[in-house]
Amino acid sequence: MCSPETSRKRASLADDPSPTSVTITADGIAMVQLLGPQDRLLRIVEKEHPSVDVLVRGNEITLSGEQSAVSAARVLVDELLEMTRNGLSIEPADVTASNRVLSASGERPSSALGEAILSTRGKVIRPKTIGQRDYVDAIDVNTIVFGIGPAGTGKTYLAMAKAVQALQRREVSRIILTRPAVEAGERLGFLPGTLTDKIDPYLRPLYDAINEMMDPEIVPKLVASGTIEVAPLAYMRGRTLNDSFVVLDEAQNTTPEQMKMFLTRLGFGTRMVVTGDTTQIDLPGGVSGLRIVGKILDRVDDIHFAHLTSDDVVRHALVGKIVEAYGEYDDKRNAHRLELEQAREFANRADRRRAQPGARGQKRGRS
Repeated sequence: MCSPETSRKRASLADDPSPTSVTITADGIAMVQLLGPQDRLLRIVEKEHPSVDVLVRGNEITLSGEQSAVSAARVLVDELLEMTRNGLSIEPADVTASNRVLSASGERPSSALGEAILSTRGKVIRPKTIGQRDYVDAIDVNTIVFGIGPAGTGKTYLAMAKAVQALQRREVSRIILTRPAVEAGERLGFLPGTLTDKIDPYLRPLYDAINEMMDPEIVPKLVASGTIEVAPLAYMRGRTLNDSFVVLDEAQNTTPEQMKMFLTRLGFGTRMVVTGDTTQIDLPGGVSGLRIVGKILDRVDDIHFAHLTSDDVVRHALVGKIVEAYGEYDDKRNAHRLELEQAREFANRADRRRAQPGARGQKRGRS
């Protein structure tokens, strides 16, 4: 069940002067739940702890290697065991996220990340990183929260989970989900079909997420009664939103005027979460409202800005690497642009200095 790389590590283990070995017994659970189909989760444990040899026999997992490395790997396996015994369905991203929390804080994710937000159809929705936990905690104590970060950090998904939780607890009477239909320039009247046909492609991701969190048979009834509303941002104009949990998604594609319009819809008993990624702006021109709102509202009480990073990506591990690579590329491009601007300004100043004596000479010649 071990990978070829693990087998090579076992062969070289004899060279270690002080190896240690620990055996963990997984009683009362199906090993496929713990290790994943075709040992997919086991391979991630090996990848997270490459210096540890992992051997599985029956319901026993043996970890071998240097003592410090084995101890760290054991804590991760124990955490996965605890999650499995609690009935959680473990995904590859859960293994990576759990190991990241253990490495960063030394706390067990089950305690460090707080309670689950929702549990529906055997799926538990909860923060999986420290950054996500802080984001969720901010939603609990602030009226308006901005969740800003790259793709895959759970900004919108967690915000929608908190909205469903608030509705189930009767903290609000309705959920409003909105996003700008930027691809159509919000000129939906020019598109073919009924109103639903026109806006559905832009709002489908929000419908998909809400159907994951609630009974799909109940969602249409809640939409029909107005308890759940999914609409383009343009439809928020002129309204006052009371006793609602409002989520604005893809906020990087709002103009400053649209952002102001949205935030001033806030009514009594309403909470707002604004999510977006300032590196994925699709506006045809102008300035993103999400980029400048922090400069305007960063000192206003009851408004919080949560910044998630590539460390909080909980999709495929490759997504985090892609985000980091693009971040490095953007940093280099911005640095190069700054160098060009500085060189251009230096050249302009030099041209102005060279022009000054000649200009004075021309004036003396005319006099």
